[in-house]
Amino acid sequence: MSVVQPLLDLQEIDGRIRDLQQEIRDIPQRKAQEQERLNGAREALARAQAELKNAQLRVNEAELEVKARRDKIQALKQNQVLLKTNKEFQMYNLEIAKIEGEIESYESRQIAAMDDVIPVKHRVAEAQAKLEEDQTVVDGYTAELDERLAVVQNELAATEAERAEAAKKVTPQFMLYYERLRTKRWPVVVSIGADCVCNGCHLVQPPSVGQMVRRNQGIVACQMCGRILFMNQ
Repeated sequence: MSVVQPLLDLQEIDGRIRDLQQEIRDIPQRKAQEQERLNGAREALARAQAELKNAQLRVNEAELEVKARRDKIQALKQNQVLLKTNKEFQMYNLEIAKIEGEIESYESRQIAAMDDVIPVKHRVAEAQAKLEEDQTVVDGYTAELDERLAVVQNELAATEAERAEAAKKVTPQFMLYYERLRTKRWPVVVSIGADCVCNGCHLVQPPSVGQMVRRNQGIVACQMCGRILFMNQ
């Protein structure tokens, strides 16, 4: 049995811990990505609603212009009965005819604006439905992520407890070196083949290093990366 076997066992546990910790870090990012997708649907709805508001505003503006001119015609007709000359009467008729022409123009604009409202309302309804659909999907996926997060956190706690027990089996001197290197290199413990190549940095080791690893009497470090070397028996 290799003298570094307890370190190999510890490293296997640390590998699982690293994976679990990474998954815990990834889950909020995945939730944020889903929210971004939802924000896209919200923005699409907001754009459609703004377009509808503008279309309805054009209808209202045309309607107000028509009303203002109808009121003006009504006022002209009321004043017309007070006129004393035919010339003045004809001038009023010309003004009324001009205003009636303006009314026709604004009524045409109003009809065109009302025609624009219908498809825009359809786009608003589609955007609303898409948002609701995406909201349902995102809510479901987010709930799954929250459940997964709870599972991973529990699994991490159990694995960390397992690590604490495994660490007790490691020689303190080996443990000190392993922990110091673990913050800089991963994996820490790597195999070395018959060709004396470190499987961490792939540097060919001197024959003396290979011989020390074969003796299996203590930890032997790679001369380049410092990883702990072992040889499969």
